[in-house]
Amino acid sequence: MLLFCIICSIQNFILFNLPVHTPSLKLIECPRDAMQGWKHFIPTEKKAAYINTLLQVGFDTIDFGSFVSPKAIPQMADTAEVVKLLDKSSTATKLLAIVANLRGAEDAVQFDAINCLGFPFSISPTFQQLNTNSSIEASLQRVEEIQNLCIKNQKELVLYISMGFGNPYGDVYSEEIVLHWVDKIAAMDIRIISIADTVGVAQPVQVQRIMSNIIPAYTQVEFGVHLHSTPQHWEEKLTAAWKAGCRRFDGAMKGIGGCPMANNELVGNMNTELMVPYFQQLQTLTHFNTAAFEKSSRLAAEIFI
Repeated sequence: MLLFCIICSIQNFILFNLPVHTPSLKLIECPRDAMQGWKHFIPTEKKAAYINTLLQVGFDTIDFGSFVSPKAIPQMADTAEVVKLLDKSSTATKLLAIVANLRGAEDAVQFDAINCLGFPFSISPTFQQLNTNSSIEASLQRVEEIQNLCIKNQKELVLYISMGFGNPYGDVYSEEIVLHWVDKIAAMDIRIISIADTVGVAQPVQVQRIMSNIIPAYTQVEFGVHLHSTPQHWEEKLTAAWKAGCRRFDGAMKGIGGCPMANNELVGNMNTELMVPYFQQLQTLTHFNTAAFEKSSRLAAEIFI
């Protein structure tokens, strides 16, 4: 038995080019990303019931809503009402809300149930203007203000580098630009940075190269990926990030979602229902409630029709 375990460990090391002892896997479920561009308004009570079930699954974090302009994202206009209906009494799962400016952050920090604020910082000037109505330079100032607010209110800021693998607008992009902004953001003592694919343009070799460069260079930062993908290419992208040492992954049930500001309806989120068996096969998914996961899947099928 001991010899068998040693052989399995060696095989795992060879397969993934990683040490056997690695940081714990963190799955982030993103119903907010699935709901925000949905074609019809999902009732508040139905949203809350769905998220309450997700809270029992064992995800590290639920990206559940956003405090942004209801004119821009009407589907999320009821986030303050939704959070009041959520029950965290029997879960260690954290709640994350997306904000686009200081006003939204000030609204979000009023809720004790919210643990994390997420800010979409795009390295594409065009998308930053479309998504948050600000320039990259102005957004960096917002990040600093929101980070200070988070520290004051004992919240964690999660910084998303959106369009982190390229953009469809013709804006100048290079991996050096990604590294430049990672360096600036890490210097602000932001401890969670997720590189977001946004429109599904990332190539697996690119994912592995970028994550391999930044993860060992900033040991104080937890890096994640928020990947979008067609059904044909999800596994190779996931594997690329895993091989690079990434242990924080965003996904959404049914693979639904995508930013309504990005004008790309063809490429959805990484499908959680594909990710879960992938990580179970690697024996990295612990404290996972299969019954709650299956219930969440059924509710998602009822909501997203």
